Order: sequence, then C-alpha cells, then structure tokens
Amino acid sequence: MATSVLQTVLLVLALLLCISSAEYLTVDSFINHSQSYDGGLCVNLVEPCGYTCSEHTIQTKDGFLLGLQRVSSSIVNLELQSAPPVLLLHGLFMGGDAWFMDSAKQSLGFILPDHGFDVWVGNVRGTKWSHGHVSLSERDKDFWDWSWQELALYDLEAMLRYIKSETSSKVFVVGHSQGTIMSLAAFTQPDIADLVEAAALLSPISYLDHITSKFVLNLVQMHLDEVSFSSLIQIYVNLILEVSYIKIFFTGTWITGNTSIKHEEVFCFPFLLFFSAFTRPRLIIDDIYAVLSDILTNIIDLACDGHVDCSDMLASITGENCCFNSSRVDFYLEYEPHPSSLKNLKHLFQMIRKGTFARYDYGSLKNVLQYGQTKPPSFDLGQIPESLPIWMAHGGNDALGDVIDVHHTLSELPSKPNVLFLENYGHIDFLLSTRAYEDLYGNMIRFFKSCGMSRSS
Repeated sequence: MATSVLQTVLLVLALLLCISSAEYLTVDSFINHSQSYDGGLCVNLVEPCGYTCSEHTIQTKDGFLLGLQRVSSSIVNLELQSAPPVLLLHGLFMGGDAWFMDSAKQSLGFILPDHGFDVWVGNVRGTKWSHGHVSLSERDKDFWDWSWQELALYDLEAMLRYIKSETSSKVFVVGHSQGTIMSLAAFTQPDIADLVEAAALLSPISYLDHITSKFVLNLVQMHLDEVSFSSLIQIYVNLILEVSYIKIFFTGTWITGNTSIKHEEVFCFPFLLFFSAFTRPRLIIDDIYAVLSDILTNIIDLACDGHVDCSDMLASITGENCCFNSSRVDFYLEYEPHPSSLKNLKHLFQMIRKGTFARYDYGSLKNVLQYGQTKPPSFDLGQIPESLPIWMAHGGNDALGDVIDVHHTLSELPSKPNVLFLENYGHIDFLLSTRAYEDLYGNMIRFFKSCGMSRSS
C-alpha cells in the first residue's frame, strides 16, 4: 500500500472510515483471511518477475535481526561493470515490498537494477521481512521500545556497514518519507555519513509542523497515541469470542451481541483498533493480535471492493495524487501494512506538535536521565557533510511533506541539494505513480550517475 511517514497510517484510518458501505461483517470471514510471507520477499515478489534476488540477515548493535534483499537484473551483466550499491529505505507501516508494488517498468526496485545498480532492499525492525531479535520475543514489551530514532542510528547504520563489507563500496541511499527521516537523522552522524556516496530523498521530511491535512491534525490533537488501551480489551474479546455479527448504526451506538458501546468509544474505535492492531500494545496477546490484523485487512478489502472510491478519501488526507493506480489497491493489500511501534507514532506526533526534528521526548525528568538535559537533543541538519551529494523530490499536493517544511529542511543543510519539484504530485505519487520513471526516477538516476558509477572505498 502507499507508503510514508504517516501516509500509510492515514490511508488505513481513512479506509476504516469507508466501512459504512458494509452493514454486516462476519467474524468468521475475517478469521479465514490470511496473507502468506513464506519464502521471503525474493520468492514472493522479485524472482517471479525474472530478477535475481538473494536474502540476507544482518544484526544491529542492539540485537535486532533485519532482513535485507539483494536484487540484480537479468538484462545487465553486473560482472562486466562496476555496479554501485543502492539501498532502498521504505516508509512507515511498510516493508521492502513497497518498492515492487507496480510493474517492472514502474517500480523503482526493478528500474534501478535494469540501469546497472546493485540494489539492496532494507526492512526495518518489526516488519514482516525482518527476523526478530537475538534474545527478545515479539511478545516482550522491550521488543517494541523504539522509534525512528533507533531506525536511523542502529538499523540504517547496520545496513550500510553490511553492504559496504559485501561490496567494498560506499552506498547510494534512496528513502521515501520515513526513510528520509531515518536518512537525514543518520547523516548528522559523521561515522554513518562516511558510508554514503550520495542520497536521493522522495517526499523528504525532517520537520512536520506545517502539514495541511486537517484529518491528521485532528488525530494529533486528540492525542490518540497516548490513549489507554485497557478499556478496549473486553470489546476485542467480545468481538472475537462472542459476536457473530457486527451491526454499525450511525445513531451513536454500536451493538455487539448484548453489549452496548458508548458514543465516544464508537468515534474512537477505528483509530484505536488501528493503533492496537499495528503497534502491538503489550496488553493484547498475540493470538488476539493475529485476528485483529486479519480483521483490519478484511475491513479495508471490503470497504474498497467497489463500495466507495477510497482513493478520493486518501487524497483528502495525504494530498491529491495525480498518478496513483487505485486499481491495484487489492494487490497492495496483500503485503501492506507492516507492524511498527507505538513509540514510533508518538515520536512522529511529537514532531507535529512541537515543530522539532529531535530525539524522542520522554519528559523533562527522564530526558535528564536519558540525555543529560531536560529537552531532547535536536538532530542538527547543519552537521550533514557539505560534500555529501543530495537529491530531493517533493510535490505541491503533498499534504504531509509540506512545501514549507521541505524549504525549512533545505535552509538548514550546508549543501545545496538538487531539488525536483512536481506541482501536481501528492505523497503517494513519489512511490506509486504510473509516470514515476518519466517524472522523477530518470532524473534521480542521472543524478546518481553524475556522482560516479564506479565503486569508491
């Protein structure tokens, strides 16, 4: 599904609001819905399209085991040329599959190897293509104690070091949305920036305080990321164990079996369901989580199966997308969304509320214990090396990566990045546009080639 910082969360939330078209939903049909990830990303998405793909597992400094795929093209003989490695970094609630969602001529994960690049596909901790932790189980609270801060300082560093060890080369980095937050934060660290040859940032984000989506702003103001989930446990248990049908009334009450749910619970339920199911709060056991995941996916499938034009709903949240192929939503839903942590959402919402690009805010007292100061330290974009070539592409219709925020980012960088502005592009277009190669990927590839196609130590 479409990918982003906040983009995917908002897409899912928007689609949940589309359930008005379905008067009755059976629990049995939810439970029977399943997705298969057996065999890994290579077997599922890359090799069937005729590309060579190998699976790798790497370990971060804090013990997470990440899946990393290496992709090459059958039409380019990489042994006869020096192929620079490129790392693709996905967005929030996504995995590396996001780069292969459209045809081989439209998906960047296929286009880059066809142009002679040695493509590596990153999957951050907690996603379905990664492989857990050396000692923690997904049932452990500590397994989910991270935000994009750790993705930048641990996951991205581990990916870059592994790729350099395998290729003896610095790495080109491509990020979309959350992938750009990771990149910009990581590049402020000299030891990480030294591993990078150049970077291309799609819908670049380091500041989020000028987003224009009223829907997102309402979510932030409601503080749903700080809500207690304990009051919902009985609702979920009733839903899964006792209820055969759910009837939705828009008179202010949901009827589930013999249980009446208050109006305010009705209003928040789709949002709380999302946060619960895809950020794995520790109060919900894994068996219930598994069912909730299926319920959410089936709600989305049902809502967008001819009942309502959910692309219009999505546009009202993330910005109008000129070239998003809405006919492929069913296919996207076979792979998206992926889990993330509640702490990650909290960190993103902090950025919106405070207008900062900083480390996670634990509150004054814990900040002193964690950072030695009452406020979390900022990621200083001025510390990104001026010598690091950067290319950016952003859109005039992007309601999440707002133009003002992009200019704020640009003003703090020591270098002058190459910038491509597409007036009619929304947030999703930078990943799933049917015209992506003509409009931006070709430009990005020329930028990379201008930085040097030969390996550099």
